Amino acid sequence: MKPFSPLHRLLLISLLFFTLLQSSLAQAAELIRHNVDADGHPMALWEKSIPDPIGHILLHHGRTWSSLPDFDLQVPGEDLSLMDGFNAMGFSVWALDARGYGGTPRDSTGWNTPDRAAQDLAIVLDWLQERNGQKTHVWGWSYGSMVAQLAAQRYPEVFRSVTLFGYPTDPDAVVAADTTAGEPPRRATTAEAAASDFIVEGAISQNAVDAFVAAALAADPVRSDWNQLHQWNALDGAELAIPVLLLQAEFDPLANTDAHARLFVKIPDANKQWVVLAGGAHAALLETPRARLIKASTDFMKWLDL
Repeated sequence: MKPFSPLHRLLLISLLFFTLLQSSLAQAAELIRHNVDADGHPMALWEKSIPDPIGHILLHHGRTWSSLPDFDLQVPGEDLSLMDGFNAMGFSVWALDARGYGGTPRDSTGWNTPDRAAQDLAIVLDWLQERNGQKTHVWGWSYGSMVAQLAAQRYPEVFRSVTLFGYPTDPDAVVAADTTAGEPPRRATTAEAAASDFIVEGAISQNAVDAFVAAALAADPVRSDWNQLHQWNALDGAELAIPVLLLQAEFDPLANTDAHARLFVKIPDANKQWVVLAGGAHAALLETPRARLIKASTDFMKWLDL
């Protein structure tokens, strides 16, 4: 048999590449929207499920932007969707829009509160447990990690585990009483704010930043409003009696290492890990540490079932 010429080898490699690419695209999970009733209010829940999953993950976004810009950003030629990344690791994935974000409207008050957000999350987890026949891993980013912790303290029976990423608070902080009321300000969001988390040079392409900014402003043109923020004072690591992954990016200005240490030692469940990701900042899920973030998260979830 004659050896392959360089041209033949190039053609074979190209064919293999496009075959794998087509296979990957064919296997991409469909994005499906559900409306889950939370005490009479419709909560937008996004699904990307795969056949025979290892488990189920629910994602909760942060203070400013909703689920799809954060967790399912689609940029040609780049792998940035966290939902797709968790799918590739064998998990079905769900993402919740909190009140006033993305596909979920505000309620009649116009405000969201920590207690309401935690209860909404627990209601959706109940819905998922009934649907899937098992508990759900919850992965919270930034403000979403605080919502996830508050819900896990109060409704641990519907959690398989909780991941706190970009955790932006201090366990010893005390929030002053917040009696803000009346008509919420409904301020417009801005491109500058949408790009503000990308602070590490070379950690994300400018094309991806531009795509995120466009998606974020389209999904959330008006900033959601919160009050009753003193309800965050209920956060207590000592009451977090479920498996916990504390996930921190190296250059995240909102994730204080000393505060993380004081939280971590309080958590009573022995199934706990604290992982620091080299590189990346508050939006590391969209930056160069993305693959390590996905692996650290799913390794922890798989470890619980060993």
